[in-house]
Amino acid sequence: MALNTSAESPLPVGEVSRLIGGWIDRLGAVWVEGQITQLSRRPGAGVVFLTLRDPSYDISVGVTCFRQVFDAVADVVAEGARVVVHAKPEWYAPRGQLSLRAVEIRPVGIGELLAKLEHLKRSLGAQGLFAPERKRALPFLPHRVGLVCGRASAAERDVLENARRRWPHVRFEVRNVAVQGVHAVPQVVQAVKELDALDEVDVIIVARGGGSVEDLLPFSDEQLVRAVAACTTPVVSAIGHEPDSPLLDLVADLRASTPTDAAKKVVPDVGEELDRVRQLRDRALRTVRGLLDREERGLAHALARPCMERPQRMVDEREAEVDALVARSRRVLGHLLDRADSELAHTRARVVSLSPAATLERGYAVLQRADGAVVRSPDDVESGDTLRARVAEGEFPVRVAEGEVPVRVAE
Repeated sequence: MALNTSAESPLPVGEVSRLIGGWIDRLGAVWVEGQITQLSRRPGAGVVFLTLRDPSYDISVGVTCFRQVFDAVADVVAEGARVVVHAKPEWYAPRGQLSLRAVEIRPVGIGELLAKLEHLKRSLGAQGLFAPERKRALPFLPHRVGLVCGRASAAERDVLENARRRWPHVRFEVRNVAVQGVHAVPQVVQAVKELDALDEVDVIIVARGGGSVEDLLPFSDEQLVRAVAACTTPVVSAIGHEPDSPLLDLVADLRASTPTDAAKKVVPDVGEELDRVRQLRDRALRTVRGLLDREERGLAHALARPCMERPQRMVDEREAEVDALVARSRRVLGHLLDRADSELAHTRARVVSLSPAATLERGYAVLQRADGAVVRSPDDVESGDTLRARVAEGEFPVRVAEGEVPVRVAE
């Protein structure tokens, strides 16, 4: 239950320590998993002292056990080994210190580790941390490369030497950390976060040489996997050799089989790029030359055509056609005029033959009265009338003789 305390009625330190011990005693025995960081087996002592550490959260607790408990696993357990301990929490009141009294110690085997890793892999995969669509492309030529590796390690040497051999002006931001043991996870996580916060770092390489499954466990830690997933900078995983596959390989934006392979994938080879540029330039020149040659052949073929060799020939041909059409039109028009003239002459001849003038030409005359009326019958005139007689060559007046009576010609 909660304690009622105040500034006027505080609890003594000893009472607080005693109460804490009572609460811990009620906890009972528990199974605890961790990594042994310190192991003390004093000669002649009946008690073995251990320090059990959680590498993911940088927390440790002291463990004590009787010698016979530890001797049961002494052949397979040493510093750095992962174990499962069945222990009773104890509170040492005089020092205010928590420890575990172990009654059984079990080493964690490779099979158990792999099973736990597989379970963690499925859990993180279900959360989408390994999804291909979240992978980011690496920059073609990074301005600065972040490198997380062990101090003076072969992995650091391989990455730096191969990268500078490929591109001499490449720059690195190196963070040396522990790459195995209890300090590996927090140091690697801190280094990755520091490099991700630097704007000039374009890509981060996490590199480590090969090792056993236990040595590579820090790179399958959930805390590290989530830290890499949260990075805004592309991360390359270069852990171990080709067969090694920690969970960091799955969450990273690119997996390299070795640190050397990471340098090749992150930094382009200046020689290869120059060769590629030369090849592209040669290809472009061949393409342009081929295009020019094709156009020149097309132009030569066009110039070889008769109309291009002597362009006036087309004008001459069209002029001849126009002349032929003009001559034809003139002939047609002449034929039409000749036929019309012939028809007109025939018509004129018929008109002339039928006209009164032709009759007059044959010696006939036309008599007209003073009012112009043609005399057609003897009854139309009277004795003494003056008439006008029209003949072929002209006209003259005539008078009907007085006393003469016109006589009608018998029909």
